[in-house]
Amino acid sequence: MIILHHLNKSRSKRIIWLLEELEVEYEVKPYQRDSVTFLAPPELKQIHPLGKSPVIEDDGLIVSESGAITEYLIDKYGQGKLAPKRGTNAYIEYLQWLHFAEGSAMLPLLLKLFVTKDGCKTNFLADYADAELLKILSYFEQSLTGKTYLVDEQLTGADIMMSMIVESLVNNGSIENFSNLKRYAAQLTTHVALQKAEQVEINYS
Repeated sequence: MIILHHLNKSRSKRIIWLLEELEVEYEVKPYQRDSVTFLAPPELKQIHPLGKSPVIEDDGLIVSESGAITEYLIDKYGQGKLAPKRGTNAYIEYLQWLHFAEGSAMLPLLLKLFVTKDGCKTNFLADYADAELLKILSYFEQSLTGKTYLVDEQLTGADIMMSMIVESLVNNGSIENFSNLKRYAAQLTTHVALQKAEQVEINYS
């Protein structure tokens, strides 16, 4: 059985969604953030030296990093679901979006979060974060023109990975500024597996 080490209010909800889509048997081992520091508990370091989530265990193998976990699970359990056929242009496009989520897209989101949380005036960082975030979101918005999903008009692991970006926009209200992203966000919520994942996360929060 796959074991998902899940930290509340973290990016690992995407992996719950993925596991539900794959219809594989899994167990969630929940961890709670420190109420003061909001950091992960030290117990997670017993699973992986970085003490971060998500991490999965499968057949004695420990896999970390959301993108790597997504690739691993789809390759092993997908049976043709959630990824285009290897060797196609669509597969290359899929890989780019899959890793865009934690690569290009996540940094400006985190910078914006940290600057806002810190509350101090910055000489450079706040303006840089705003400019980079607008660039990323404008690219994301444009890429969804006339499309239901990011690749091949079907749900893939790329959509699951990018859902974290979408969720952050919904939560802060800025999704209203992007019509394609707003439509896309609504489409993602129609998936029963995502609805189940949200309930699972609530149960472990």
